[in-house]
Amino acid sequence: MIMERSIVHMDLDTFFVSCVRLQNSDLEGIPLIVGGGDRGVVASCSYEARRFGVRSAMPIKMALKLCPEAKIVKGDMELFSRYSNTVTQIIEEKAPVVEKASIDEHYLDITGMDKFHGAYKWTNELAAKVTHETGLPISFALSVNKTVSKIATGEGKPKGNLEISGQQVQQFLNPLSIRKIPMVGNATFTLLSRIGIRNIQTLAEMPGQVLQEMIGKNGLELWKKANGIDNTPVEPHRERKSLSTEDTFHQDTTDLHFLRAVFCGMVEKLAYQLRQENWLTSTVTVKIRYSNFDTETRQVSLDYTSADHTLTKAVLELFEKLYQRRMSLRLIGVRFSGLVRGTYQINMFEDTVELMSLYQAMDKIKNRFGANAVMRCNGAFLKPKAL
Repeated sequence: MIMERSIVHMDLDTFFVSCVRLQNSDLEGIPLIVGGGDRGVVASCSYEARRFGVRSAMPIKMALKLCPEAKIVKGDMELFSRYSNTVTQIIEEKAPVVEKASIDEHYLDITGMDKFHGAYKWTNELAAKVTHETGLPISFALSVNKTVSKIATGEGKPKGNLEISGQQVQQFLNPLSIRKIPMVGNATFTLLSRIGIRNIQTLAEMPGQVLQEMIGKNGLELWKKANGIDNTPVEPHRERKSLSTEDTFHQDTTDLHFLRAVFCGMVEKLAYQLRQENWLTSTVTVKIRYSNFDTETRQVSLDYTSADHTLTKAVLELFEKLYQRRMSLRLIGVRFSGLVRGTYQINMFEDTVELMSLYQAMDKIKNRFGANAVMRCNGAFLKPKAL
């Protein structure tokens, strides 16, 4: 007999808002928006602001029209990362297998713990420990896989603690909107709505093959999730995991314009790969090798990101500090490490709505036509000038 899995999804409630309020108790109980300036977007908002229709990723201007009394606080990623790491340490001290899915989300595999004590009771005690030691509110759900536990966490918020057994999965999922399935975006929702598929039960009862023919390769995976099927393992966070690329030139060069362009092209490709594989990086390393084969590297730590322009800025600044000898270079390279699982997020506290839309549009083109389908004009195709 195969043992039913026990998978927990833990999500810190309105994480950015909660962190800000821990630093300033005067912000308790008022509509609060964490985000950038007038042209920025909402990174997070309090439940008081949500009652007016304010949502994450909404333009700040629109949010203020909906809730003029809201107070805007600029995000502090150093503060958020520090709290996030503290929570991760608390969870990893207790749980056997932990995957950090994003700055405020964790998956835990506690399969088999019922032999010793109730899995739900244990998870509830862990959540209470997180709140007691950090002051941060947290919601969780315990179920048989990652998809169901994540959906259940959302349904239980705020501070909801749900348990969905294997026998209860379909009964729990059926009445919910298909929007609740993590992989359903606006385009998929609109397509399915046009043919009357709006709740999970209707989607689950469709033949999987038909769904695949309608929306492509992800159709069958979507059908499985609607039927509560998800065998994805909880993957422990590994600091050593990295993405990297190097380029050895046919001709050694000191052409700074060319070198910067190659670095930009490297970052663009690696950042796209980060987003495709749902990674965020916190460490950037630049490598150079001189014509005499002397090799030097330099690295910098960042707040978790997968945004091209943030990473490009870090890489070029490292290169400027590293390349001091003005001797010809034969090789350059970039490595992103300190990876954690997380969906693509640009710097929500400084970037504009227009920039967010540009990134989304570029990724859609690359997804459809290939990684080289669209690139910045200073990409990696420039040739070095003659020495």
